[in-house]
Amino acid sequence: MSTAQDHTYALPAHTVATELVAVLVAVTQGQPRVLTRDRGHALPAGPFESSHRSLQTGLRAWVEAQTHHPIGYVEQLYTFADSDRADQQGQRIISVSYLGLTRELENPDIDTVGWQDWYRYFPWEDWRDGCPAIVAQQILPALHRWCSDASTTADKRQRRRRVDCIFDLDAACWSDDAVLQRYELLFEAGLIPEAVRRSGLPLGASLPGHSMLHDHRRILATAMARLRAKIRYRPVVFELMPPFFTLLQLQQAFEAVAGRRLHKQNFRRFIEQQALVEESGRMTQGASGRPAKLFQFRGDVLQERAIAGSKLPLAR
Repeated sequence: MSTAQDHTYALPAHTVATELVAVLVAVTQGQPRVLTRDRGHALPAGPFESSHRSLQTGLRAWVEAQTHHPIGYVEQLYTFADSDRADQQGQRIISVSYLGLTRELENPDIDTVGWQDWYRYFPWEDWRDGCPAIVAQQILPALHRWCSDASTTADKRQRRRRVDCIFDLDAACWSDDAVLQRYELLFEAGLIPEAVRRSGLPLGASLPGHSMLHDHRRILATAMARLRAKIRYRPVVFELMPPFFTLLQLQQAFEAVAGRRLHKQNFRRFIEQQALVEESGRMTQGASGRPAKLFQFRGDVLQERAIAGSKLPLAR
């Protein structure tokens, strides 16, 4: 079976190949994780083939074949159809991406497949301990140089406005779900390896953050933005949790996805007001300190009941 990016199947020059890409997310011990292949350089992916009954069926087949990990909840994320997306033979590629939420299993018996912390790819997105040093020390100076390099005064001002808006150092103004806009700004400024591969121009600065093959890091950024926005108004986090959990574990899962610390008491009021969980009648066993109550999600939450107008209670 061919892999996602081999594209060895023969197609006429005027046709378009369809690729299926999966962003499979888990939260393990308070860290957001994404399932990867090619030793962390790519997401599970493969071409849509005539034997697949549907796009989603094809996606499940590719993920399970490449990673040996079953897919549970999955939703279509975005279709990437830029005119310059092509394989090495010049065949145009359209990527249909999906977001899946699951719980991390033991490492699969495939050397090149494994779970990675998604902040390995986007270290500037983790604000749980305050503004990451990389933003002020490396990203903003590089972006300001890019602004200065613009050919006209108007372009300089326009670039600076975008930088100030998207990479605002004020925690209250930082937009958690602008992950894709920040990535694309760094791409446009030529500050990440993917931009260098696409343009052939020299790398403007070397920023921390693991690159990925093709535009898979862009797809991952899109999934992060979708999930960060979604947890504000729909109870999707339960897909990432075990059947029974403490409120602290639930808060840590929210924080892992959002990349922000949440106010403990306000978070618990948020959970109570939305009627998300109920006591299970169980307690933690064998943990240090006092036993804690174990909770479970309510039945109606498990039916994906919409939560209208919810906002995360960020810590001040």
